[in-house]
Parts: sequence; C-alpha cells; structure tokens
Amino acid sequence: MTEVPTLAGVSTERRERILELLGQMTLEEKLAQIVGFWEKEDGEAVAPLQGEFGAPTNLAQFTRHGLGHLTRVYGTRPIEAAERARWLWEFQRGLVTGTRLGIPAIVHEECLTGLSAWKAATFPTPLAWGATFDPELVERMAAGIGESMRALGVHQGLAPVLDVVRDPRWGRVEECIAEDPYLVGTIGTGYVRGLQSQGVHATLKHFVGYSASRAGRNFAPVSAGAREVADVLLVPFELAILDGGARSVMHSYAEIDGVPVAADRGLLTGVLRDLWGFEGPVVGDYFSVAFLHQLHHVAADLGDAAVQALTAGVDIELPTGDAYLAPLAEAVRAGRVDEALVDRAVLRVLRQKLELGLLDATFAEEPPGGVDLDSPEHRAIARRLAEESVVLLRNDGVLPLAAARRIAVIGPNADRPAALFGCYSFLNHVLAQHPGVDAGIAVPTVLGALRAELGAVSFSAGCGVDDADRSGFDAAVAAATEAEVAVLVMGDQAGLFGRGTVGEGCDRDDLELPGVQRDLVEAVLATGTPTVLVLITGRPYAVGWAMRRCAAVVQAFFPGEEGAGAVAGVLSGRINPSGRLPVSLPRAAGAQPYSYLHVALGEGDEVTSLATTPAAPFGFGLSYTTFDYGDLTVPEEVPTDGELTVSVRVTNTGSVAGDDVVQLYGHDLVGSVTRPVAQLLGYRRVHLAPGRSVTVRFTVPTARLAFSDRTYTRVVEPGEVELWVGTSARREAQARTVLVGPIWPITVDCPRWTRTELPPLA
Repeated sequence: MTEVPTLAGVSTERRERILELLGQMTLEEKLAQIVGFWEKEDGEAVAPLQGEFGAPTNLAQFTRHGLGHLTRVYGTRPIEAAERARWLWEFQRGLVTGTRLGIPAIVHEECLTGLSAWKAATFPTPLAWGATFDPELVERMAAGIGESMRALGVHQGLAPVLDVVRDPRWGRVEECIAEDPYLVGTIGTGYVRGLQSQGVHATLKHFVGYSASRAGRNFAPVSAGAREVADVLLVPFELAILDGGARSVMHSYAEIDGVPVAADRGLLTGVLRDLWGFEGPVVGDYFSVAFLHQLHHVAADLGDAAVQALTAGVDIELPTGDAYLAPLAEAVRAGRVDEALVDRAVLRVLRQKLELGLLDATFAEEPPGGVDLDSPEHRAIARRLAEESVVLLRNDGVLPLAAARRIAVIGPNADRPAALFGCYSFLNHVLAQHPGVDAGIAVPTVLGALRAELGAVSFSAGCGVDDADRSGFDAAVAAATEAEVAVLVMGDQAGLFGRGTVGEGCDRDDLELPGVQRDLVEAVLATGTPTVLVLITGRPYAVGWAMRRCAAVVQAFFPGEEGAGAVAGVLSGRINPSGRLPVSLPRAAGAQPYSYLHVALGEGDEVTSLATTPAAPFGFGLSYTTFDYGDLTVPEEVPTDGELTVSVRVTNTGSVAGDDVVQLYGHDLVGSVTRPVAQLLGYRRVHLAPGRSVTVRFTVPTARLAFSDRTYTRVVEPGEVELWVGTSARREAQARTVLVGPIWPITVDCPRWTRTELPPLA
C-alpha cells in the first residue's frame, strides 16, 4: 500500500478529522475532490487547446459528489465583481447543503499582474518586477492582490511564474522575472510572501524546465541536462518553497530529455517531497494530464494518463476532470492503480481546505458588495513599481526633455492602452475577445502622459505593431522633421496563441522589432532629428543598432496601468531612472539561447566568428546621476560552510538624487565542473542624495556558490573566488577571497538568502 502523507504540522485533532473525512468518502467523492470545474461558454478560449475538450454543461450533475477546485470564476469573462461574487456564494452554499459531505471548493484564479477580474488593478509584468530589483515592493504588490482575492472568495492564485529566462524568442518571457535564478527566486519569494500574508495560497509555475524549450518554441521539448536543471532551473522553486513557504506548485507542460514532467516521479516526488519536504498539493497545468495521451504520446488513453500523473505526484487535474474522473475510476476498479494513491492526493486537498478554513465554511453570510479592486493604494504601488522598473539604456544628453522644445511623438505604442499590459492581464487575456467592452480601469497612454508632463506635442502613429503598412511613414517623417526631438514609442502587443507579438504561444524566429517598426525608426533617424527610442515590450529585442544611432533608448517591460506616467516621468526628468536589465539585451536572434551565466568556452572572438557579447549586459541601467563604488572589503578566507561578509561604499557623485541598485557578483575561478564567468550573489536598492554615501553590507551564504559536481552532488568546493560590484560584465570594484576547508555537501537546511544591511548615511 502507498503511504498517506505525513500531514506534518497538522495537530492530532485536525489530522484525525481529515482522516475520518477521507474514510467516509466513496471513490466517486474522492475523485471529485481532485478535479476542477470550469464554468465557461463557447468561444471563451483563454487556455491552450481548450477547444479540444468537451466542457461539462450540467453543473449540478458534475458536482453531485462534491468538487475540489472551481476554475477562473472572475477571469473568464467581463462581469461585475459583486454580481459574480453572488453567483460564487450561491455555488459554494450549494456544495455545503447539496452534497453528502458538504465541502466547499477551492476557488483559484490567475493573478500574475493583478487579480484577473474586470476592473481590477493591473500591475507591471514580471520582467518589470525583475528590473526593479526590489522584492519588498513586489511583496507589497502581491499583498494588495491577495487582499482583493480574499475579499472575493478566491483561495488560490496561479502565480508567480518562476521559469528562468533562457531564450528571449520564447513568447512567455514576458511572464518571467529574469535570466538569473537568484533574482527570480528572491523576487518570486517576495510575491509568495505577499500573497500568502492575505491567506491566499500561491502556486509556483511552471515546475520545471518550461522556459528551456528548444529554439524558444512553446511546448517544445527540453534538452537541459541534469546539472542545468538542478543549478539553474530548480533554484527559484527551491527558494520559494524552503524560504518562502509556498503552499502549492503547478507542474509544467515540458518534457525533459523525453520524459514529460507530468509523469516524472523523480521531480514531482523525489525533488519536491523527498528532498525539499514540500507538503502542499501539486496541481496540473490546464489539460496537462490529458496531454500525456494527446501530445506527448506516453499514455495509451486518458486512464493511462491519469495513472501515470497520479503515480508521479500530480494531485489535482485542472481545469476539468477529463482523466481523473471516469478514466481514473475505471483504472482503480480494474486494479491498475492503488486507491491509496487517490487517498494521498485527496488528503493533500483536504489539508489545504482545512488550512483555508473551508471545512468549517458555510457561506451563510452575504457576499461582498462594494469591493474596490483598483484602490488608490493599488494605484500607488503600481506607480512605484512602474517608476522603478524603467531602464535607461542610452542617453547622449538629450534626456531629460524640456517642456519648451518641439516634440514629435511617433509610434504604434504611443496611444494604445493595451500596449502597457502583458498577456495575462485581464485586458489582453479576456477583453481582447470581447470587443467594445470598456477596460474598466483608467489607463493613460504614453502620449497622454507626455502631454500632461510636457504640454503640447505632435503625434503620428506611423505604423501598426505587426503589419506591413507603411502608409503612415510620410506623416511620421514630416512630424519628426518639424520637431526638435522625436520620441518613438515602439514595441509589442501581448496576446494568446498567435494573437500577439509576445505572450503564450506567440514565439519569434527573429528578434527584430515586429512588423515594419524598424523601418519607421530608420526613416525618422534619416531626418537628422535627435531620436529617443522608447521600447514597451514583453521581451528584449535585438536593438544594438538603435543603441549606436539613437540619441537615447528607454526600455519598459509592460509597465501596467500606471506605466505611461512612469515612462513620461523618466523622459521629462521628474523621475530619475533606476531600473536595471533583468535579462541581457540580445545581439541577434542567431546568438540565442544566451545567458550571462555562460561559461568561458566559446566566449571569445578568437575562437568563433560569431560575437557573443550582448548589446547590453544583465544588470545594466543608466541614471541621470552617477554613482561611485569604493572601499570594497572581503575576508581573506571563508570556510566552505560559512558566510561571505562583503561591504562596499556607494557615493552619489552627481547633482541629483537617485536610486542605485548595488549588485554583488562572484566567479569561482577553478571548479570540478565548468563555472559561469559571472554569478549574482546579492543586490540592494539604495537611495542617495547628491554627495551622500552609504556602506552596503552583504552576508552571502557560501551555499550561493554551490553547484552539482561530477557525481551530481550539490557542493561548495574550496578554492579562490573573484568578487566584484557593478554589473555582470562591468566591474566597478573587485577583490578576491578563498574558500577553505573540505568539500561541503549542501542540504535543505542550508541558508540560501543573501542578507544586506544599510547603516545610517555618511
């Protein structure tokens, strides 16, 4: 017999209650607890291959034995939150009073850039979070999202995405935080802590390997080796579970070296549970259990798919019960799978429902009436996140712009609210399928914000985001010719499955700006008017040519509902830019996949005819002031099982106040396996007035330098380590230390989080 979960941390009384409840269940009642139900209509396609599955239409019939999860109550169609809450409360009351055991469902919802609901606040996309290097602010954002979710009866959020960016051609890059696993892990853990502080369970996505697909293609196979999986792709999940206490995990659609994750017991049980001690439920990505049969072809039918997924450790099939209802019931009764495996999954669901208070909930109270989903507090957080995330990539002195100058604003993203949001925003994810429905939230455009900031400016769209229409070029060129400065607002439109230039299922085979946007930029540059290129995108594009020829280049990664004001504020100088690149700015599509975590082999121009140096490195970003680093101090020696204590003095040497992101990097000079030429070990955002200094102290556990050795054991090895402060490529201040002692194997109780301290300003 398969052992039931240990229910660690559950009191004896509560454990007995859960086990007693399990003992009362029929097989049908058990299976009902490990599936979801999606109340949707034809045409509401917001998930991959959704049309391949028949949705149950008789809600009462589907839920007669109970229900584990209720899927996307608010995020499937535009409907007033109060109206939908009344429906939800009635549904839950029906489960309490109309089923034998009276157990309500867990309600889950998308919440990557805010609660996926009509008229809810929409925050910057995760790449923008990464650009802030500010996990505390991301935690505040997530707490605000969780507050709205809890008020509306939502218990579980399908976020954050902890996939490490490996190839910018992949459409879902805009859902990711960064190309560095430590930055992904710390920012993502901030999100987890914030959401769960409001009693809403976070779900880590997508465990694991999804972002490492071949050639950046969605749903493509993954060829990553065990070392890359362990040392890069798993690290953010490890941080979020062991340091953040994440309560739920969603497995990825990926197959790694031929084995689909949904059927990989080594990952879903061996790593998650046996190694990390994770006690929460693993939920299937939408339709992924059925995909074992339909896409991966490792299962003969849906029953076989259910057996493989359940055995591996997938506890809940979402968003329906295509495999875990009738096919799994038949497999259990035929003896093809031990019912104890079903019990294991059910116990995990019941434990989660107990933690969420659902086993005692009656829903007898009235649902909420006037919940403000886009409050001034939400707006303030969205504004600060957007302001901290804008990256200044180049400036020859044309910025900040003066209000007295003649300015032409040009480009397809200058006057489009949708340009500011990612694929999983309600506006682009749902409202795009409901033309004519109002956005429900105030969304100034960049053009409007610039007019509010600088006064009258001329405007010409010039072209669309992704078409071949050049009919607007002449008007755009004329506007630029008459202006003293041309501001070109270019970039992406997020969408689903080919309906955008970036987003889920919107991959690229090149990294040029979409459509004829580059041609428009070239036409404006030919006028000789100083040109400021503003990129509002969901991925980094290969714009090295623009870095050389434009007077200034500004990057914003889908900055959300307050993003236009942030961009305009940076251009005017009201905001001193402080964002830093969370991903390398690529040189060309042919240089992909690329990561700053690369090893030395093949790096130099002497051994290859293809340059590998990116147009701008990970961690890069300019300011309207300057910062100087000095007095870098590191210990001469550190035990392999100890901590690196590093301090550096930072001074604002310019004439205006500004934020700097102090970044500490390391390089293990000799390892038993090849090591990256740079690795982020710690970071800290600091604000300094002109002429002021501060000493930043980092305490870095040596476990941050651990890697999988030749036996695939994660260890810290003795030897010399190079340390520097700056960016991944630029060393402003550097020193060396030596790790001494025996090789130290890493265990789950080793500290992983880098602590930083800031004494009073000098």
